[in-house]
Amino acid sequence: MTKKFNFSEYCDNWFLSNSSRLKPSSCAKYYVNIEKHIKPYFGAEQLCGITSEKVDEFTRTLIYEKKLSVKTTRDILVLFHSIFVYAGRRSESSQSNLEIIYPKRSRKQIRILNEQEEKGLILYLADKMDLCKFGVYMALRTGLRVGELCALRWDDISMEALTISVTHTVQRIRDLDGEAYRKTKVIVGTPKSDSSRRTIPLMPDIAALCRMFDCGNPKAFILTGTGQCMEPRKLQRYLKSYLEECGISEAHFHTLRHTFATRCIEVGFDVKTLSEILGHANIGITMNQYVHPDLERKRENMSRLKNIIHF
Repeated sequence: MTKKFNFSEYCDNWFLSNSSRLKPSSCAKYYVNIEKHIKPYFGAEQLCGITSEKVDEFTRTLIYEKKLSVKTTRDILVLFHSIFVYAGRRSESSQSNLEIIYPKRSRKQIRILNEQEEKGLILYLADKMDLCKFGVYMALRTGLRVGELCALRWDDISMEALTISVTHTVQRIRDLDGEAYRKTKVIVGTPKSDSSRRTIPLMPDIAALCRMFDCGNPKAFILTGTGQCMEPRKLQRYLKSYLEECGISEAHFHTLRHTFATRCIEVGFDVKTLSEILGHANIGITMNQYVHPDLERKRENMSRLKNIIHF
């Protein structure tokens, strides 16, 4: 007689089967979502007892009780569905399909620095610039993510080709080798997708600052000048203090990235080029986030109809 597993056991088996092919960061993320969200809700269930109605209740619990974001909720549901399909292939249960209603994401207003804020921050960073200020300035002028900045080594900068090669990122993840998985660790790993690996041309101001701060060791991390990388949270704390000094509120590292992208659109970057510089998986992401005509642009385009309308 075939043993009937509960869903918790399927979760464990799925994780063991897939963990070897996953990046450490993905492995840690999946582990947390399984242990913290999926197992507590479905762990004791037999596969045949999991219904679309229960999944709907689970979704509401994640959003309204646990107050998780729509993106995080969708990620958990995708993971749950993957485990459910895995379980269905390995059981005799007739329950193999579920109708999962994924919550829709609402478009958020992107926060960018206005011209006065941007100018004030640049002036602040230029005053007695050090490596941390240099990192923040580079984010504002290249659109690099904070983890990508922290992972940059001097051999990622080519002063001959005047380029930055983005090949790694720094993350703090759950240490799955630690005691009871309670500790975290900082790792230098590969970017989250192939498109995140990219080459960005150096602007003259960034090139000049690179010459000024180059420590002479190609393997040293740019933001520390040593073989030890800076943790993203530390650089985020520095940015927070800089913004407070400049009187800029409700901004963070992604605000710098949004500001860079918006300025690129304003000066006429084509979307394909900008998408590759930002490391987006496709130009649709860039279009949806940054290519939004303002009211004046809409008026300008609507006015063109006058040439074909006759009273």
